[in-house]
Amino acid sequence: MTRAETLALLAAILLLATMPVYAVVARGRPRDPEVVRRPRTVLLGHWVRDWLMWAISPLERLFLALRLSPSVFNWAGVGFGIAAGVAYAWGDLGPAGWLVLLGGAADIFDGRIARARGLVSRSGAFLDSTLDRFAETFAYAGVAVWARASTLGELASVLALGGSLLVSYARARGEGLGVRYQGGIMQRAERLVLLGLASLLDPGITSSAGWPPGRLLVGVLAVIGVASLATALHRTLAIARALDQEEPPPGRSQPHGDPTP
Repeated sequence: MTRAETLALLAAILLLATMPVYAVVARGRPRDPEVVRRPRTVLLGHWVRDWLMWAISPLERLFLALRLSPSVFNWAGVGFGIAAGVAYAWGDLGPAGWLVLLGGAADIFDGRIARARGLVSRSGAFLDSTLDRFAETFAYAGVAVWARASTLGELASVLALGGSLLVSYARARGEGLGVRYQGGIMQRAERLVLLGLASLLDPGITSSAGWPPGRLLVGVLAVIGVASLATALHRTLAIARALDQEEPPPGRSQPHGDPTP
């Protein structure tokens, strides 16, 4: 492990060490309202999300006191994505993992600050979701450069990128047709957490197990790719069924206005 990868792993361990602290202080504490509104997932349950909101709450209060615009975090997310891609291309997996996770944190701050300051808007929502795709593309492009010597690694990288974009496209296309659906096991938060943690842990685990460097990360990329494609397909079928239920039966048209003469 390089020094940068070791420091990145130690920082991750220190962050995870706050979980037992939160388990004590959270007793009797009401759940974060935004966490409650979001569906529970296989990887990120309500407790984990609540812990994360608690862990970043001091920074959130600081950013609110500084009256930072939500767009600052939109563009910061893109910057973290570009930096992560560069780090992956250079083979610095630990720092790249932290940059991916920081990009996810920027995405969280964007929405929470916009709601806290009453700055929610359609243009902000569009900018947020679109810039997220740019950030993911830059990060996965760097992963593909890092994995270029391995056919399996390159394939896993392409599947992860393509699946990520398809998941987002299915949701966006459905919402454009009036159907809001966010189901599936591999949403953006899950992708970021898996990619970030696998990048942080890969150097230490592969070295200890005697595996070739990158084996853990490539395996996780394959999981992200397959699960993302499954999520995109699940959303596609669910949205198509919802649209079919809204369609009038064959031979009948939707009524317009008052049918009486």
